[in-house]
Amino acid sequence: MSFRSEAFLKSEFGIDESVLRISNMAEKEIERVFKSIESVREYNQLKVIKAMQSNNVSDSHFGGTTGYGYDDRGREVLDSVYADVFKAEDALVRHNIVSGTQALALCMYGNLRPGDELLSVTGKPYDTLEEVIGIRGEGGGSLKEFGITYRQVELLPEGDINIEGIKEAISDKTKMVLIQRSRGYSWRSSIKLDQMERVISFIKELKSDIIVMVDNCYGEFVEEKEPIEVGADIAAGSLIKNPGGGLAPTGGYIVGKEEYVRKAAYRLTCPGLGKHVGSTLGHNRLLFQGLFMAPHVVAESLKGAVYCAEIMRRLGIISSPGPEEKRGDIIQAIRFNNAESLIAFCQGIQKGSPVDAYVTPQPWDMPGYESPVIMAAGTFIQGASIELSADAPIKEPYIAYMQGGLVYEHVKLGVTIAVQKLLEQGIVKI
Repeated sequence: MSFRSEAFLKSEFGIDESVLRISNMAEKEIERVFKSIESVREYNQLKVIKAMQSNNVSDSHFGGTTGYGYDDRGREVLDSVYADVFKAEDALVRHNIVSGTQALALCMYGNLRPGDELLSVTGKPYDTLEEVIGIRGEGGGSLKEFGITYRQVELLPEGDINIEGIKEAISDKTKMVLIQRSRGYSWRSSIKLDQMERVISFIKELKSDIIVMVDNCYGEFVEEKEPIEVGADIAAGSLIKNPGGGLAPTGGYIVGKEEYVRKAAYRLTCPGLGKHVGSTLGHNRLLFQGLFMAPHVVAESLKGAVYCAEIMRRLGIISSPGPEEKRGDIIQAIRFNNAESLIAFCQGIQKGSPVDAYVTPQPWDMPGYESPVIMAAGTFIQGASIELSADAPIKEPYIAYMQGGLVYEHVKLGVTIAVQKLLEQGIVKI
């Protein structure tokens, strides 16, 4: 950190000398980790550029259509670019997929039928999928209400996928297996692609016609491969997370085998129309450009997560993953063990934001979640978790989940202010 930056942090943000000292020590310690992140970023950046070149992306593809959106060439080329980047047969990329949850729901509703079974092999899925599946909530048209059953295989105590449990759980009814790559709101490691490849291979040996679906949210461009490359049949995610690069204003994507993507598209629109309709309303350029920026932005966010992990290690606060652990998503989980510390951390992250820094977030009953949630999100795009945010359900063991950061310097500032807040409240000592 330069002398001028340190002086600015002291005078303008009120950062204590002891906090700056621990920050400088942390950065020196993690330099080699940053080099590894940059290596992955370079490969993924080249991959995205090549996909755009191979599909002859032109500024003529950036215009929008209205109404039905027939013959929207930009939409069609964007699908082809995504298919190439993710090494898939087909892709569906749309601004009117409102979230990663909807993208996943489209895959499920499109490819599951009454009497089929959905099996999660990574334990309980992310909270917002519970009402989609029918784990909780009634009367909303869940999979359960359509006669689609659900079971789950819990992860092993150390966080690995339970191979023997999968073997026992798969039956003739099992039509789709769900793998959630990210940790979600749970204290477990993300699923790395080498582990995912072994699990998918094992599943296919047991029952070759099973559809393996991956919840790819928070995982895109973290490693050099993507789930389709290691055997997944279909994967989905949100454009206001990694692949939107901080520029996509909304949207989601689905990639995978043509048959499964087509059926998901039928669910988004209707049978017979599928991918052939859907006006883009001028969003194409931002979706293309966001994908172009995504490898760089993901790398910046990963650097911020590593910085946070090292700072927490030095403060004696448990976080996961550790600063030098291999990562499969952009999320950094920090366990505070009490509500006061967790809330103070999230409020500190908000105070370091470029947007709504004057706002003090408080826990509230957010739709789709079973307990009050605090969300620090001073973002340009509402709910964009590729921008720096930190959120947590207010329940034991009081874990904050920090993710995102368009630029490393912003994550560093947010974490530094959060540590300053913890110091001022006597929660930590330096």
